[in-house]
Amino acid sequence: MKAIEANLLKFLKKSSQFVIPIYQRNYSWTAEQCRQLWSDLMRAGRDENVAAHFIGSIVYVERGLGNVMQQEALLVIDGQQRLTTSTLLIAALAKHFETHGLGELLDTFSNKKLRNYYLLNPDEEGERHFKLILSETDKDTLLSLLQSTPMPAEASSRITENYALFQELIAVNQSELEAICQGLAKLVIVDVSLDRAQDNPQLIFESMNSTGLELSQADLIRNYILMGLEPRLQTDLYKTYWRPMEKAFGQAAYVVHFDAFMRHYLTAKTGEIPNLREVYVAFKAFARSLKGDTRDLVADIHAYASYYCAMALGTEVDVGIKQAFHDLRELKVDVAYPFLLDVYHDYQQGRLTSDEVLHIVRLTESYVFRRAICTIPTNSLNKTFAGMSRTLKKDRYFESVQAAFLMLPSYRRFPGDDEFQRDVKVRDLYNFRSRSYWLRRLENHGRRERVMVEDYTIEHILPQNEALSKEWQMELGTEWQRVQQDWLHTLGNLTLTGYNSEYSDRPFAYKRDQVTDKDGNAVGFAHSPLKLNLGLGKVNTWNELAIKARAERLALDAAKVWGAPQLADDVLDAYRPAAAKPGQQYSLADHPHLAAGPMRELFDVLRKSVSALDPCVSEEFLKRYVAYKAETNFVDVVPQARRLLLVLNVGIADIEDPKGLCRDISSIGRWGNGDVEIGLSSVDELPYVMGLIRQSFDRQMGAPQDA
Repeated sequence: MKAIEANLLKFLKKSSQFVIPIYQRNYSWTAEQCRQLWSDLMRAGRDENVAAHFIGSIVYVERGLGNVMQQEALLVIDGQQRLTTSTLLIAALAKHFETHGLGELLDTFSNKKLRNYYLLNPDEEGERHFKLILSETDKDTLLSLLQSTPMPAEASSRITENYALFQELIAVNQSELEAICQGLAKLVIVDVSLDRAQDNPQLIFESMNSTGLELSQADLIRNYILMGLEPRLQTDLYKTYWRPMEKAFGQAAYVVHFDAFMRHYLTAKTGEIPNLREVYVAFKAFARSLKGDTRDLVADIHAYASYYCAMALGTEVDVGIKQAFHDLRELKVDVAYPFLLDVYHDYQQGRLTSDEVLHIVRLTESYVFRRAICTIPTNSLNKTFAGMSRTLKKDRYFESVQAAFLMLPSYRRFPGDDEFQRDVKVRDLYNFRSRSYWLRRLENHGRRERVMVEDYTIEHILPQNEALSKEWQMELGTEWQRVQQDWLHTLGNLTLTGYNSEYSDRPFAYKRDQVTDKDGNAVGFAHSPLKLNLGLGKVNTWNELAIKARAERLALDAAKVWGAPQLADDVLDAYRPAAAKPGQQYSLADHPHLAAGPMRELFDVLRKSVSALDPCVSEEFLKRYVAYKAETNFVDVVPQARRLLLVLNVGIADIEDPKGLCRDISSIGRWGNGDVEIGLSSVDELPYVMGLIRQSFDRQMGAPQDA
């Protein structure tokens, strides 16, 4: 490697051509980064005391062996963002000189010199004519801009927007044209040339990702896959798989969604959920573990990306599945994507019919919505979906999906109809995170002609106004304030209307019969075409009993909309794990240090605290210790004469222990399950120790680790 400081303009003038390799990310600087460069340039141009302004490094390697007759192009390893942005700035400045017919400024700045020194190779033809050749997505747009020819059909938005921004900034500051040129002339870079025989471009690229706009995890992954390949294979894989994938996402969605897709892809493939900022690290480990070649890997990523686009970006062609995916997106159920990616893959492989896929997506939707209504914590959802496909019997696919949902342990449970109907009747659904979603689903279930819920507003039949009219107070009875407080935002009191302002806070009878539109047509509840308003025309008094009755009816409908799995007991029994073989059973009496003595009282307090963590926690007495489990042991208690020795099922690196009391026992023999040990000798120590136990429990429950 050879690194020297260089003036940007001189650097560009002496260089024959820079080529952005196909594996590099697209041009991605936003207006914010461009404005920062402009601000720095203007500050340097206006201040004679500023000799230079450093904008970063440009790292490159020769494309191949050059000679006297033909100098080879330089492949840019790092610095394409600042190199491209500088090119756009110079092009905008050259255009300003040309448009306004300006002559030479400061001996080196004119339209002709800006173009022929820094943008073009005037004596060359074809692509060799240009100083900078971008990667596939941006290449044609930049060349069209430099040649003043029509833009391609799919023009790069970043290229066109930033070029227009620089044109605007130059126009606004044209009275300071000399300062602009002075500032441009003061820009300095570090010129870093690599030796193809000695330097590892991939390692250098990773280490230099520290300035400018941070690379995404997907950018790093693409570079890792393609950078080390022979150029012809690079081009083949990029054009066959990666470029079509970028097009499928679209320019804007690729930036927003591709990192998330790669995380879901790795979760589906490995069953482990990578940390948000460590997707690239996880991908490298995954790629190194594969036995196939690079083409197999890229083809697989391409296939799964198409599945993701069907789910997350609305490209699905089957009408029913497309609508189901839309509902999942509105409910924000992307946590289920790893499971659904596998399902969709099996669908593409012919293991599932479209109807079965639709039922599985709807079951997934029901599972998440029912749990939200029943206020069950969402911590475990990512872990549930990460490993679900590995439990399925692919020869009885849909049946095994239903069984998998039905056999989830209590804290991951699929709420049954009784629990769901009980809670949906009393839950505050007005302030629910996706109220347009549940209203639309409830209204349109079973309809062939869908109602556009977006054209309606939500209506409180019993008004929200705390100062209720005398008519409303009489209708509700003496406890009208309690009734309003208890039932205002619940299922039984909420509906849809296109005449919210006409309804206002008027009495129920008026809303039911007397509301009219501008043409005098009756549009009250009794005349509403909406399913949600069926039966309101026959209600005489809107009070607590009426609200409860309507909630009861709608809750029955809701249980059908968000249906639960249905399997006969004998079918489900076939999926249950075989019962444990009978053997010696242990109890408290088998532990002499717990049956009596000073540790008994401490143990009773501890077991009560641990059991209170969650209803799913179970206690099991074994020969040497007492195990506390959710899905598996999260803490084991080894009774001793003077203390309780606790073994936490967590790694020492994953436990937050400010007092430093935990001991790493990963490399020594011990009773219990886990790598961390801590002693408990008194009740006074219990609050701190319970904090450690909760960490082990939360980790098993799937609490987020990406703070």
